[in-house]
Amino acid sequence: MDTEVAKLVKEKAGGAKIIRIIAGLIALFMLLIFFNPFVIVGAGERGVVLNFGAVQPAVFGEGLHFRIPLVQRIMKMDVRVQKSQTDAESVSKDLQDTHSTIAVNYHILPDKANWIYQNLGREYKERIIDPAVQEVVKAVTARYTAVELITQREKVRVEIKELLKQRLIGYTILVDDFSIINFRFSQQFTQAIEAKQTAEQYALKAQRDLERIKIEAEQKVTQAKAEAEALRLQKANISAELVKLRQIEASLKAIEKWDGHMPKVTSGSVPFIDVKSLEQQR
Repeated sequence: MDTEVAKLVKEKAGGAKIIRIIAGLIALFMLLIFFNPFVIVGAGERGVVLNFGAVQPAVFGEGLHFRIPLVQRIMKMDVRVQKSQTDAESVSKDLQDTHSTIAVNYHILPDKANWIYQNLGREYKERIIDPAVQEVVKAVTARYTAVELITQREKVRVEIKELLKQRLIGYTILVDDFSIINFRFSQQFTQAIEAKQTAEQYALKAQRDLERIKIEAEQKVTQAKAEAEALRLQKANISAELVKLRQIEASLKAIEKWDGHMPKVTSGSVPFIDVKSLEQQR
């Protein structure tokens, strides 16, 4: 009986041990969930490491990373190309108010994500990029007249882009592309431009009409000369034929009046009529 009791006690002790192991595993799992020692940095992101709030030199790349619970926090920064659209107001060289819409594609240097977080924060677009765009647009548009801003738009765009690159590289922000979506001017200036364009179109149309009329006139003169030459040649041909016809008619009349006797003459040559020639002419 003592053996059976010992066996029962041993079995109970083994079951209690298993229960303690399971409880320990559950507690460990709950601690892992609560303290979360692992962090995942997604595609196009960098993880800024904070030890008790202090930014560390190390920057986590994409993938799974371990952090020290309660000590370290990981702040994620987007390093993909982003777009910023800004409305800018400026004055042209000829003192025309200019309103423009600017689009900038940019990204931060991945290995400088910790510097940007520490010095600029996550709101660097509002703090740095938008004011820089405003300043650069004002500086460049002041070099051009309002008309030049329209006619030399690509040149203006390139100048603004290069100047903006120089401003933002100091903040470890790279400009990938720059676009001037729209240039807008005062209503009076816009109306003046439209009136000028309309006048130029009318002038161009008048010039084309004048050239067309001139060409048509030259064509008519050429045609008239050709017709006159044709009439002259026709008239010359008709005159020659008419003289020939009159000669034939005169010869025929002479034949009709001839009585078959040779004329009597006492001196001079005797007129002779070539009858065969007259018959051939008939």
